[in-house]
Amino acid sequence: MHIGTLVLVIWLVIGAFAAGQRGDYSRSFDCTNVVTAAVTVLAGPLNYLGVDPHVNCSTPQPSK
Repeated sequence: MHIGTLVLVIWLVIGAFAAGQRGDYSRSFDCTNVVTAAVTVLAGPLNYLGVDPHVNCSTPQPSK
């Protein structure tokens, strides 16, 4: 395994752990909560340095 791959896996595991601590996995399944959890995972260890990602989004509604 390359060192870069190992660093990436560790980065994402730390981010997933941070998202779990913030309760991102227990919230409702909507666009805002899913994207916020994903960005928290991608932020990785930066979550413990004060990064607090929150994303607001909306999905388009079907036409009537």
